Amino acid sequence: MKTKAVRLYGKNDLRLEEFELPEIKDCEILAHVISDSICMSSYKAAIQGADHKRVPDDVAENPIIIGHEFCGEIVKVGSKWADKYKAGQRFAIQPAMNYKGSLAAPGYSYQNIGGSSTYIVIPNEVMETGSLLNYGGEAFFYGSLAEPMSCIVGGFHANYHTKAGSYVHEMGTVVGGNMAILAGVGPMGLGAIDYAIHNERKPKLLVVTDIDQARLDRAASILTVEEAKKNGVELVYLNTGNMENPVEEMMKLSGGKGYDDVFVFAPVKPVVEMGDQILGKDGCLNFFAGPTNPEFKAEFNFYNVHYASTHIVGTSGGNTADLIESIKMMEEGKLNPAMMITHVGGIDAIIDTTLNLPKIPGGKKLIYLNINMPLIALSDLSSSDDPVLQEVGKMVEANNGIWCKEAEEYLLANK
Repeated sequence: MKTKAVRLYGKNDLRLEEFELPEIKDCEILAHVISDSICMSSYKAAIQGADHKRVPDDVAENPIIIGHEFCGEIVKVGSKWADKYKAGQRFAIQPAMNYKGSLAAPGYSYQNIGGSSTYIVIPNEVMETGSLLNYGGEAFFYGSLAEPMSCIVGGFHANYHTKAGSYVHEMGTVVGGNMAILAGVGPMGLGAIDYAIHNERKPKLLVVTDIDQARLDRAASILTVEEAKKNGVELVYLNTGNMENPVEEMMKLSGGKGYDDVFVFAPVKPVVEMGDQILGKDGCLNFFAGPTNPEFKAEFNFYNVHYASTHIVGTSGGNTADLIESIKMMEEGKLNPAMMITHVGGIDAIIDTTLNLPKIPGGKKLIYLNINMPLIALSDLSSSDDPVLQEVGKMVEANNGIWCKEAEEYLLANK
């Protein structure tokens, strides 16, 4: 079967190509990809090429398909997996398989599987590691967002705390504690706010900071203070950009005790150091943001490490259990990561979008693999010259500016 895919050959060398997929083996699965959301990790792989830890050294001779936040339908199942998977079944992928200790992952390391492709061959190790997951949601884009949501879920699970006199790490954020999400109204920050409000280990106080008032206002209109209050969370949005002493203000909000859990969503030295300064006793700072600079550093108060038991953790992606939890919460209507999406496009938009991702404002860029369509902001859909996009824009506007199942279905049926 022929597939059309964006393949990586080296640093900044992405090519949209059509080629023949091999016939599947008994231990493999043929699948049709419908949606993929573009991650900063794909940008990093594209600019680093073979220097990236997950990209093979011989990528110039054996190019890999990029994209790892994808969702689609199974087309054909090899005999080994026929009892577990069926044609027509929708799926999501956990790319971080950790197969036999390897860093190899779909979207970084394979020639025949990746999200930026119309059809893929799913290799045996994906099923062996339990990384091919049944997805029961109605819209494909939610399946694509399950992977970034799983990174957030994993971050929350990675935080830990101890009791005085004990060396046992009690995993997870503090129930009924003080939590801060710094630089927290980007796409992943919105997902973190949503999860903080709706997961079982809710904080009592959640302070979300940023320096962009427009982004803060958008976040507050979607994840409202009232919705948080219904779930027992006092939610405060705070613009620290116009404050003389943001640390002092945040400490006042915490009642002077500081924060049990602090999440840093931007690899910016002053933001990291502010996170350190607002930690309370036994406070855990989660450095969630992935820097592109391997020499990124910030100061940390080691006096407090010694006497106040402050500590730091970091995660790079979620595990399969985190992905399963994300899918379950979405299917139950407890999470709505659609708010992360600010742009949509077709397969022909992938290369420019990936290589210029840091320069494109907004949140997640959602790609539909089986259509050709320039990348467009959701806010610009209604003013498009394309009548199909105009109609999609009306659906998005009626949904508070958020991408939705109706918009996806109409776009796929008419584009």
